[in-house]
Amino acid sequence: MRIYLITGLLLSSITVQAAPSCSFLEWDKYQDSQLLRQAVKGPYIFATSDVKVDADGAPNAYHPDDVGLHCTKGVGFKGLDCPANGGYPNQSWWRSAIVPDPKNNSKGYIQPDGRFKGYFVSQTSLKDKSKSNLDPAKYVDSTAVPYLVFPGQFYSKTGTGFVGDYGFALNLDNGKSSSFIVAEVGPPKAHLGEMSIYLGSALGGSDPNPRTGAGTPKGKILYVVFPYTKAASGWPIANETIESTVSELLKSIGGVEMLKSCASAL
Repeated sequence: MRIYLITGLLLSSITVQAAPSCSFLEWDKYQDSQLLRQAVKGPYIFATSDVKVDADGAPNAYHPDDVGLHCTKGVGFKGLDCPANGGYPNQSWWRSAIVPDPKNNSKGYIQPDGRFKGYFVSQTSLKDKSKSNLDPAKYVDSTAVPYLVFPGQFYSKTGTGFVGDYGFALNLDNGKSSSFIVAEVGPPKAHLGEMSIYLGSALGGSDPNPRTGAGTPKGKILYVVFPYTKAASGWPIANETIESTVSELLKSIGGVEMLKSCASAL
């Protein structure tokens, strides 16, 4: 759109870039989150102000000495998170968070050496298939990689994609943003908005604490997921590759300005 301004005898023109209109259409809802998408099986978006951080995949996520401590009131924690938050040892699903000991399936496997000797091996749904299940490097480190967690029921929903898919998150309140990869499938009825410690920091968190919930990023965060974009090579993928891949995918949908134009619909 071109606007002409007349001041005295001066005639000038100013080109104003029209804001894009949201090209994402109503798709569905998951719990209290509205889902919009561009096309069948295409990229989709949602927003949430409920952020939780997940320590899974970090080699120092859980420590056996922390078993029995109160998750928020306990003192002297060694691990980033409380074993009880990973279901250990009383919930059957703990084996999705902590690798079981092959010699005793009722116990978590403890790292026998290395920098985090004595810690459990914490796992993620996305894995390096070339490595042993007992190797902490097999999994996606929450402290080093921007990843998103999908609730189990959301992950099983047709059209949401797979672990290994790419995405982008934008904090609408502070303007901070980050690419991410979907690396974890969480409890079936969990809310959307759970993420790695690294992603939480990138979006404005201050030393996010998965045990207490302190330091998580504040504000409304908008997410776009690009389903069915997981790399054929699987995992690992360098953060630089995640960022460059997401940058191109973001351009294909109209960029950050397109996402902002959809915010009011979420």
